[in-house]
Amino acid sequence: MIGYVTLGTNDLPRAAAFYDAVAGAMGYGRMMEEGEFIAWGSFEDGTAGIAATAPFDGKPASVGNGVMAALQVDSPEKVKAVYDVAIDQGGSDEGPPGPRGDDGFYAGYFRDLDGNKLNVFCMTQAE
Repeated sequence: MIGYVTLGTNDLPRAAAFYDAVAGAMGYGRMMEEGEFIAWGSFEDGTAGIAATAPFDGKPASVGNGVMAALQVDSPEKVKAVYDVAIDQGGSDEGPPGPRGDDGFYAGYFRDLDGNKLNVFCMTQAE
């Protein structure tokens, strides 16, 4: 259903370095680049991608309150690895990796360098 999620940035080269590292930890690279727009993921495997762009209207990018992009991986170990890369790249902690509830949802939450909120998650066996 979702092809990719776009997050605004006020510094595309800085955002590109951050998402090169985060996407790389997930096993992905850049799938599209056009001017002030870069997207990471793969059109071939059917997973949703993530993109960073300078706003088209030329106004400063800002964070949406209550807006979050979720990045799916296949194991709790990968959740931790991606979360750790995000923090190592200068992202800020919004909740360390761990189980959330009792339905098998395992996630870590962070903000990118522009303040956009993301999580990286996987589904495990429900407890």
